[in-house]
Amino acid sequence: MPDALAYDRVALRHDGALADAVGPVSLALAPGERVLLLGASGAGKSTLLHAATGLFPESIPGSRRGEILLGGCPVESRRPADWADTCGYLFQDAAQTLAGFTVRDEIAFAPENQGIEARRLPGLVAESMTRAGIPQGWADRRITTLSGGERQIVALAALLAQGAPVTLADEPAASLAPAAARRMVGLLLAQGHAAMVVEHKPGPVLDRIDRCVALGRDGRVMIEGAPRDVLRHHGAALAKAGIALPLAARLQLSLPDHINPDLPLQAALARVPPARAQWLRDAVLPTPIPSGETLATLDGADCAPAFGPVVLRDVSLSLRAGEVLAILGPNGAGKSTLAACLSGLLPPRAGRRTGAPGAVVFQNPEAHFSRESVRSEIEGLNHAPDRVARILDDWALTTVAGQHPFTLSQGQKRRLSLALLAETDRWPVLILDEPTAGLDGAAEAALAQRIRALAREGRGIALITHDMDFALSVAERAVLLNRGAVQFDGPCRALMRNSARLSGAGLLPPEAAPVLGWLEAAC
Repeated sequence: MPDALAYDRVALRHDGALADAVGPVSLALAPGERVLLLGASGAGKSTLLHAATGLFPESIPGSRRGEILLGGCPVESRRPADWADTCGYLFQDAAQTLAGFTVRDEIAFAPENQGIEARRLPGLVAESMTRAGIPQGWADRRITTLSGGERQIVALAALLAQGAPVTLADEPAASLAPAAARRMVGLLLAQGHAAMVVEHKPGPVLDRIDRCVALGRDGRVMIEGAPRDVLRHHGAALAKAGIALPLAARLQLSLPDHINPDLPLQAALARVPPARAQWLRDAVLPTPIPSGETLATLDGADCAPAFGPVVLRDVSLSLRAGEVLAILGPNGAGKSTLAACLSGLLPPRAGRRTGAPGAVVFQNPEAHFSRESVRSEIEGLNHAPDRVARILDDWALTTVAGQHPFTLSQGQKRRLSLALLAETDRWPVLILDEPTAGLDGAAEAALAQRIRALAREGRGIALITHDMDFALSVAERAVLLNRGAVQFDGPCRALMRNSARLSGAGLLPPEAAPVLGWLEAAC
């Protein structure tokens, strides 16, 4: 049998770029094989996936050298859309995929275009919704009313209905609550189904992967092999390349004499001496920052999206200067709506909001861009030239300063959108909506430091995230939203130790939970 997908000395270059984004790369996906594609933001992972069906360079301007075979046939032998019977694609941003008016329309779109009999469509739609964990009552729900995570789940159901033997998925779980992400991974990486998946956080998918392929910053394959071997023998090289490692692997690099990578983290920690307690605390928990005056308050607020129904009732909370607050909850719990009300972008339907003006860094970073280049976006903040240069360098955007923002990788777009609001003192209250989506390990670590620095400057920071470990590392306080209300408001560390409460909201304890238990016992 031919390979499901094969790249032979492939090099890809975007129009106007001075260097290749990818390659040359030679790699193959065997029938039924599951491959995890790793790499720093901007290493060309998404571009490589786009080229698999010819989207690059037919729809995304650029040039290609080398040969790509899909199911043994040259990719250019068909138009990108004509490969739908062979290859399904789950984009990093579900909005790039969704074309239907309702959930039912979206899931039925691919089967209709494949000519499946109309009488079979209702059953196929219902089956795909069940497999994806979508309530049947959502069938007539408008796509525009869905949260970012809910749209990703609908995109998954549409992919399942498409039924293609090869799947390409670009950070499919980045905007999903942990329980939904686990379901997503299980369906995408089912045994016997060929799949190539990009994930910046490899931990949740490693036990379902047959092979890891890591791209270096130059867009070439630097390491490949079985997941366990790659992490054990090349962890330091991966970290140096900006690739995120599971917590156990990171700890083993720092404590090689104490952490055994072959043991579960909880068992491995048994060999760590109590003298390393402060080091471990610093590795997973933020350094406390004294809080100051109250910056923004919601008092008995009913929160609703624009033109939508109330999703949160009787919310009372405040945000203080120097405070970092994690807003947690399942997909569709109202986290983004709460952020809009807390920042003052949306007035509450009942109750009131008082305090300083706030800004939200939206889930879709492109919503922040209005200029012709990355540099001009930063220059729009009206800083001196030396400050502009420093901002570009601090956010790792110097090398792409001349590019149009829409041509950046998702991680680069994320960094630019964060910089546009963080590098001005206009907003005392700053809310970050899924700020780590698309960020590699190095960029995420830098973001954590920047968030804490902003808090020390007297900002009030709230972040919406499904990344429990990131929340634990930057936020001392957390609120948990579920079923239309605030179910918890207190120390983030305490919530992360309450697995029953997290489970009730479709969340999972952080990877660092065993470290929290160890710290409790050691202290």
